[in-house]
Amino acid sequence: MSTPIVAEALVLSSVDYGEADRIVTLFTRERGRLSAFAAGARKSKRRFAGALEAGTHLKARLAERRGETLRLDGVDIVQSFHRLRDDLPRIARLLYCLELIRELTRDHEPHTALFDGLRDYLVKLDAKEAGPTSLLLFELDALAQAGFMPSFTPCALCGQPTGDRPRFDAEQGGVVCLACAPRAPRGFPVSSEVVEALARLQAGERTPMQPEVRARARQVLNVFIAHHLGRKLKSVDFMEQVGAD
Repeated sequence: MSTPIVAEALVLSSVDYGEADRIVTLFTRERGRLSAFAAGARKSKRRFAGALEAGTHLKARLAERRGETLRLDGVDIVQSFHRLRDDLPRIARLLYCLELIRELTRDHEPHTALFDGLRDYLVKLDAKEAGPTSLLLFELDALAQAGFMPSFTPCALCGQPTGDRPRFDAEQGGVVCLACAPRAPRGFPVSSEVVEALARLQAGERTPMQPEVRARARQVLNVFIAHHLGRKLKSVDFMEQVGAD
């Protein structure tokens, strides 16, 4: 008989399986990302009772089964974040954060700080205490925890100040100065104001950005993330459609 596993978890996503079951992707504090088979989840209102909604914070009771997928035997909801679920912009940010974490992590690799950061952001989002700039801060922290650190100052190639005509090249790891621009052919112009705002945010400064600066910063991070993941996150378009970014 396998030893029961109890894990603190956030629901990243779930997909229907067969007529009554679901495969749930969890981000656990103790074991990192993992998949769990929830038998009868689509029919049993007693066992899971809405606990498998995206983003739900729960205590999961799991058991090993054949293959890599665990069996989800039961859950206790810690926080459902129900207050944000009737607000499309906040739903869009929720889904974006969950997709980002799902793509940045690997199965069975614990990321305690990343888990805590996601949970804390969702708490603030639910309480309407997370403005648009805080999403950029969450992304930068998540990228750093996952081992990806875009460079906004100094130049990613020569280490010198980027000056007043910087370019951003995800392939080179960040912002490059005008002198290094020929070595970064895929780079694109970005204002020094945006670069400085992102550098301050990366350093932990929490000053809200002006909408136009924030929009350009969002484009920069979208490019950087898409380059390292090999694709654009699906939830980016949804955020744009509902004005959540």
